[in-house]
Amino acid sequence: MKKLSKHITLLIFFLSVISMMSCAGDEIKPEVDLTLEEENMPVQESWDSKVIFTEEGKLQGVLYSDHMREYKEPKEKLLDGVKIIFYNKEGKPTSQLTAKKGKIDELTQDMYAIDSVVAINDSSHVKLETDELMWRKKDEKIVTDKFVRITSDEEIIEGYGFESDQQIKNYVIRNVTYQTITQKKKNAK
Repeated sequence: MKKLSKHITLLIFFLSVISMMSCAGDEIKPEVDLTLEEENMPVQESWDSKVIFTEEGKLQGVLYSDHMREYKEPKEKLLDGVKIIFYNKEGKPTSQLTAKKGKIDELTQDMYAIDSVVAINDSSHVKLETDELMWRKKDEKIVTDKFVRITSDEEIIEGYGFESDQQIKNYVIRNVTYQTITQKKKNAK
C-alpha cells in the first residue's frame, strides 16, 4: 500500500508540474482602459492633409494641415498647422492665411483660424494679424471680434472687430485703437 501511495503522490506531483508549466506559457493580457468614450475619439485622422474647396466646380480654396482630426459629435474637423490659399472666380490665388490651429464646422463649412493668425493679400500685400479669425462660407467673409493689426504700404491700423472679403481688399475695423501712415507713404508725398 505504501508503494501505491508513493506512486499516487508522485503522479499528483508530476501532474501539478505539468499543469504549472502549461500555465507559465499563457500570455498575460493587458488591461483595457474602458474610460475612453468612443464619441471623444476622432472618426478619421490624417497628417500632411490637403482639402480642396469648390463651389459649382470652381476652386475657392485649398487648405493644408499638418494634422487633421475629424469628429462625429460635434461634426467638425480640428487642425494643427494650417495654411489656406484662397482663389478668385478666375481660379487665380488672391490671398493666403496661416495659423497654428484651426477648425472646420462640417455643417456650415465655416472655417476658424486660431493662434498666430496671419492673412496676406497676394497683390496688395495687405497683411492681417490676429489671434482668431472665421471665414464664413455663406458670404465668403473673414470676420473676428478680436484684436487685429492691418499693415499695408500706406498705413498701419489696429483695433477690435474686423470684417473683410476673403481677398482682404475691402475691410472694416469696427473699433480702431491706433492708426498711422507708414514711411513708404510719407516718402511718396
